[in-house]
Amino acid sequence: MTVPSKQYQLAIIGAGPGGYVAAIRAAQLGLSTIVVEREALGGVCLNWGCIPSKAILRNAEVVSLFHRAQEFGVSFDNFTVDYSRAISRSRRVVNRMVRGIAHLLRKNGVEHVAGEARFVDAHTLHVSPDDSVISAENVIIATGARPRTIPILPVDEKVVITSRQALEQADLPSNAVVLGGGAIGVEFASVYNSYGVNVTIVEMMPRLLPNEDAEISQLLERSLRRKGINIMTGTRAFAFDRNGDSGVLRVETNDGKVDIRCGRVLVAVGVQGNVENLRLEAIGVTPDRGFIPVNDDLATSAPGVYAIGDVNGKLLLAHAASAQGVYVVERLAGRNPPSLNYLDMPKATYCSPQVASMGLTEEQARAEGYEVKVGRFPYMASGKAAAMGESEGMVKLVADAAYGEILGAHMIGADATELLAEVSMTRMLEGGITELGWMVHAHPTLSEALKEASLDAAGASLHT
Repeated sequence: MTVPSKQYQLAIIGAGPGGYVAAIRAAQLGLSTIVVEREALGGVCLNWGCIPSKAILRNAEVVSLFHRAQEFGVSFDNFTVDYSRAISRSRRVVNRMVRGIAHLLRKNGVEHVAGEARFVDAHTLHVSPDDSVISAENVIIATGARPRTIPILPVDEKVVITSRQALEQADLPSNAVVLGGGAIGVEFASVYNSYGVNVTIVEMMPRLLPNEDAEISQLLERSLRRKGINIMTGTRAFAFDRNGDSGVLRVETNDGKVDIRCGRVLVAVGVQGNVENLRLEAIGVTPDRGFIPVNDDLATSAPGVYAIGDVNGKLLLAHAASAQGVYVVERLAGRNPPSLNYLDMPKATYCSPQVASMGLTEEQARAEGYEVKVGRFPYMASGKAAAMGESEGMVKLVADAAYGEILGAHMIGADATELLAEVSMTRMLEGGITELGWMVHAHPTLSEALKEASLDAAGASLHT
């Protein structure tokens, strides 16, 4: 579709969770808005990240449950799994969600053009391949990020892959290495393991999920090892020898060098911002380590140009991108939105068991000089978890000893990610362990674990 030269109040480059949400909110606030997207609406998150991976993880949960069927008094013969069906189901989920975004843009009067936008100046964009020109009072860059690669492992999209190819490949090898023990790495390790793949996670840092609370990381490692996943932390990959449809990854541990034979290597070592081809030099913006620098209001050094989401590198989460998009357009519309607090933004990892957190870890809180109280409640003591057959896990709350303020919440276990909203709201409303401890929770629910952890932090635990 060719878009004629036209003046807009806002142009957005990229229609991922930052861009399309910003566009919808801008239109709701009365700003004439256009969004340019070179690929599919929804960006990486919807098409090749958050949503398809969670669909596949759900398949993996079902497969794992079937493996435990006798525990629930269910038996059957000739059990088979078809991983290709998991991939095809995930694409159906994606396609439906993409159509939904297109409908939302139309419904809210947002113009959408398919193409690649480049800056002519801070208020003018050239869009290829149709050679249209867009003029805008303000521009939001929301181009997202892509998987980072490393020189020793050139991606061939067959044996050496990133998460993008992992969400496309309908076959599985007998053994695989996941290079990187962050969120993406442990999620795919869980999927592969559920489908019978012999998985090794190689992580350079001393523990998996190194940004999470150390106690939670230890529980996750213990759980994954019980499931048969080999974990090599404090380990550096230094070479890869390809041999047909397989290869040997050579790694260095504290005890020496080890060769790992594998049919696939998933490189999950982080992401880099999509800053190329924007002609940022035309507006005087220089990327820093692959990301676009912004101030607290998400403004770049070019007046009227903002960068939101993964491309600015502040917090690489889809919901952070959406929050940033809404914040920017609220300010452009003359409103006064609350400042974004990245420390309090929830973090969710959908491996099995799930990991969820917000705020300071126990180590961080102590390092910042807080005298802390720590409350814990094990899933094993939860009636709902026991009824579900999911007694593995824990809720941990870190609170200020003087006032009971919740400084951080750290959880591992079935559906732990669904517990984040309550503790986030409590903190936003300036509640603490007293309020959470007094709040009456429905029984039996997993959310009772938050109440019990609060009581434990106050020295008044009822069920542990």
